[in-house]
This record gives sequence, structure tokens and C-alpha cells, in this order.
Amino acid sequence: MNRYPWWKYAIIGIALLIGLLYTIPNFFGEAPAVQVSSGKATLKLDASIVSRVEQVLQQAGLKADLVQFELNSVKARFADTDTQLKAKDALNHALNPDANDPSYIVALNLMARTPTWMAKLKALPMARGLDLRGGVHFLMQVDMKAALTKKAEAVVGDARTLLRDKNVRHAGISRDGDTVNVRFRDHAVLQQAQAVLADQLPDWQWTESAEGSDFKLTGALKPQAARAVQEAALKQNITTLHNRVNELGTTEPVIQQQGLDRVVVQLPGVQDTARAKDIIGRTATLEIRMVDGSAEAAAAAVGSGPVPFGTERFLEREGQPLIVKKEVILTGENLTDAQPGFDSQTQEPTVNLTLDARGARVFRDVTRENVGKRMAILLFEKGKGEVVTAPVIRSEIGGGRVQISGRMTTQEANDQALLLRAGSLAAPMEIIEERTIGPSLGAENIAKGFDSVLYGFAAITLFMCAYYLLFGLFSTLALAFNLLLLVAVLSMLQATLTLPGIAAIALTLGMAIDANVLINERVREELRNGSSPQTAINAGYERAFATILDSNVTTLIAGIALLIFGSGPVRGFAVVHVLGITTSMFSAVVFSRGLVNLWYGRQKKLKSVAIGQVWKPAAEPAGKA
Repeated sequence: MNRYPWWKYAIIGIALLIGLLYTIPNFFGEAPAVQVSSGKATLKLDASIVSRVEQVLQQAGLKADLVQFELNSVKARFADTDTQLKAKDALNHALNPDANDPSYIVALNLMARTPTWMAKLKALPMARGLDLRGGVHFLMQVDMKAALTKKAEAVVGDARTLLRDKNVRHAGISRDGDTVNVRFRDHAVLQQAQAVLADQLPDWQWTESAEGSDFKLTGALKPQAARAVQEAALKQNITTLHNRVNELGTTEPVIQQQGLDRVVVQLPGVQDTARAKDIIGRTATLEIRMVDGSAEAAAAAVGSGPVPFGTERFLEREGQPLIVKKEVILTGENLTDAQPGFDSQTQEPTVNLTLDARGARVFRDVTRENVGKRMAILLFEKGKGEVVTAPVIRSEIGGGRVQISGRMTTQEANDQALLLRAGSLAAPMEIIEERTIGPSLGAENIAKGFDSVLYGFAAITLFMCAYYLLFGLFSTLALAFNLLLLVAVLSMLQATLTLPGIAAIALTLGMAIDANVLINERVREELRNGSSPQTAINAGYERAFATILDSNVTTLIAGIALLIFGSGPVRGFAVVHVLGITTSMFSAVVFSRGLVNLWYGRQKKLKSVAIGQVWKPAAEPAGKA
């Protein structure tokens, strides 16, 4: 009756081993490390940088405990801070031969002391959030009105070009906020223009009205299109911020959307608020220029001659020099969109650019006059420019849609589209909230949070063991197993632990023990009703399960609601809360019964169980009615 089959004990054993494997790394602490990340938007790191870092360290006679590549950076861990400082100098000197134009950011950092074999199994500690590690916090407001105004400004030029190409005469086109007004003197011409604009600009809704003796078409973005513009602007701003934050060399930066028009930027470990604000508010510009294909330029590119007058030397993505004319044909202001795609004929990955009306007109003229020549697209940051791509012009390109192709992988096409699209902010942002948390305060928060969980667990243990005796001990072991599983799952998900997360863990302890209290009281009730101990144990677990399931499901619904609609600290709390409820169901029902079955299940003539005082109603005196 109260015996588990071997496979259930195997499941419990496997869960216990996995829980230990992924929980233990959180107790190894951190070691000094050096982090190498990209210092330029056009430089993308991959796993090959690991061997280069190892080679530099070997040549410098330095030994790293671990070198690993994760996300967009490589980290090298060392035994002490002296080796860390020497490694930083060696890597900085080797990777950045030109100190005035560094390609890589070499920053001091901290890295978990997780053993190598655990790291290979992805058994890594949870990252600590801003409130536990210290750093800076910004809440930024995105000017969505400016994004819509920018879109309307581009459409003014587009509408003017479209009507001119179709020989439709108008009395003037102007922008009023985020709407576009087109005036006409003849109603028949207005209808003709309305047909053209509705066909060529499907995202805009055109409304006819009278204005004195004239007629007017008012264009406004359709609600769905306006929402798409705002979402794209927010996404582009977040991507741009990610590119810029890399320069700070921070670990686990948090850059996420909050609400419809706000962005939260949290930089753990960064204490220089002024530098962080300077980098986050940095601007980048995009320029399109012609490549100088003369013999003098070719000689200058290989270093055997001076750079011709009116040109500049830049480096391509592969590091090859390119001589580019100083005359700027177009800037990023003329680029409205850049998306990856595929060539319809060759099926090669491409980057598809969309230009505004002025950009389309200029680009058409330039490409018509320079067929067979190369055109360079440059990205400028902090006054220094790099060539993103330099395609050959095959034919005249009109219509404002440009396709860049040639020797690109799908990932490279995605990266180039992202660079072209996210070179600068799509809409202005303003810092509306700013906080700095010192590392000492973070350490204090960790100590207080750990103490709250520890003392809460100790208090629950004392109460359960005193009130339910051996069953209380089983309940406490099940609670410890639940805590082990919860920390392991959070570590496996590489969640970021924050103060609200610690609060959720403490709350989970109280909620998880509630299930064991229900089970123990149900067993007591069965014993009170005269059931044998084995029957009472079985009935207690079976009949308490429905109540436990109901209470946990209702709590889970509230947790999921917080997860869906909450943001920031509330969402962090909800994640731990939901996971804690899930693990508590397994630990309270499966694990605790496994312990009870292991202890009592093989005793055939069980007379009593250690579950505390079982109160029975007193027997009535004989003969009393």
C-alpha cells in the first residue's frame, strides 16, 4: 500500500542529483577575470576569438583557469588579481595595436569559480541583479510622437515624388504634426491623387475635405501601421543601446522594454554614472559615398602612394584598406528601413534598403552615372568611420529600394541590416529616472536576503519537528528538496537573482510547507477516525492531493497574471513565484511520500506513527443517554 516502485525512487534520485549539480555552483563565489568584447559596431565576435585570447596569454606567460565565449564576449578567469591585471595589459596591447582606435574593449570583471567540468555541463550560478551587485539604473522615455513625426516627414517627400511622377498637379504638400496635408484646386485631380496615394502608400488613410475654394487630402497612419512604427522605433532603440552598452564591459546588462514607450537600462557593476550616460546617449551616423577607383587610389590602398586629394582611407570588414571620396551622397537620415532578405533569382542572402523620396531620387541619379563602380556605406561612431559594405553598382537603381548582395551568409545579412538600421536612435529618449547602487549596499542586500531565507527555514523546521515529530522532519526535508530544485531551475535558466526574487524564495518556503501541513493533518484525521497507521498514511496523501492541487492552481493563476502583466521587479518576483509553486508540488507530494514510504512502508504490523498528538474525542460515560 505504502510502497513506491523502483522507478519512482529513480526519478527522485535523478532530480536530487540534478538539483545538487546546478545548485552547488552558486556557492563557489567569484574570481577575478578579464572580459574582451567588441569595441565597434561593425566588429562581431565569434568563438574563434577564444583561441586568439589563449594564444596571447600563453605568449605572455600567463595561465588562465578558464577561457570561454558567451553571448558577444570572451572571458578569461584567473587565480588572483595580479595575474588579472597583467592579462588585461597583455590582451589590450595585442588586440589593440592602435590605442587611439581600439577594436576591442578589454575590461576587468568577475567570473564564477565554477569548476571547468561543471561549466561544460552549463552548470553555472545565477547572475546577480543590480540591487545585489551594485551599478546604475536608468529608466528612459522614448518620444513616440517624434517617431511618428519622422515618418510623416518622410512621407511628405514620398508623396511629392509620387504625384510628380504621375503628372498629378497639387497646390502644396505640408506636414501638420504626424499628419500630411495635400491641397488641390480641382476635385477631379484630388480623386486622381487619392487613387495614386492609396495604392502606393497603403499604410496611410487619406481623408477628403474642403478648405475654402480648394480641396484637401489629409493623410494619417492607420492605427496598425502607427503601432508598427512605434514598436519598430522602440526595438531599434533597444538594439542600439545594446550595441553601445558593450563598450562599458558590464556583465549581464539588462535592457528591456517597460510598457509601451519606456526602456529600462540596468548595468550591474558600473559605478561611473557620467560615463554610462555619455555612452548611452552617444550618436552614430550613416553615410553613403563613392569609392575612388583610380590608379592613385589603388596605390594608396596598398600603401605605395599618398591618398589622393578629396579622398579618405577607411578599413573594410576584412581589414582591407579602401579609398573613399569625401563627398557624401546620402546620410542615415535618408534611410527609412533595412531588412535582410534573399535574391529572387540566385536565392543569395541580401540586405534590402528603403530610402525616402529625396534619397531615392539622389540614389537613382548616382547609380545611373556610376554603373560598374563601387559605393561604400560607412558607419561613423565617435568621429571614426568604418565600411559596413561596399557593393558594386550593377545598374541604375530607382524607386527608393536598394538591394545589397554578394558573398554574405544569412547571419551576416541579418547583422548588416541591424547595423544599418540601428546606427542611431530611431526616436529621441530622455532619462526620467536614475539610480546608483554601491557594491557595499549590494553585498548588504545579499546578506540580508540570505539571512531572511535561512532564518525562515530554521523557524519552519523547529515548528514542524516540534509539532509533527518524525513527519515534521520528513516535511522539512521535502522543503529543503524544494529549495534545492528551485535554485537549480533558476540556475539552469540563467535567471538574474534580485531582491524581489529572494523575497519570492522566502515566500515559497511558507507556501510549500502548507502542502505538508495539509497532508499531516489529513493523516491525523484518519488516525482519529480509527484507521490503521498504514491506511491513514495512504488515505492522508490521496485525499489531501485534491486540496493541494486546488490551492496551488489558484495561486499559480495569480502568479501567471503577475508574469504576464507585470514588469521589472514585479516580473522577477513572479518568475520565482511560479517556479516555486511548480517545484513545491513535486517535493511536497512525491518526495515527502517517498521518505514516508521508505521509513514506514515495509513495516507490516505498524502500530503507530510519529506524527505528534492525535486528539480523539473523549468516550461518553456508560449508561448516559
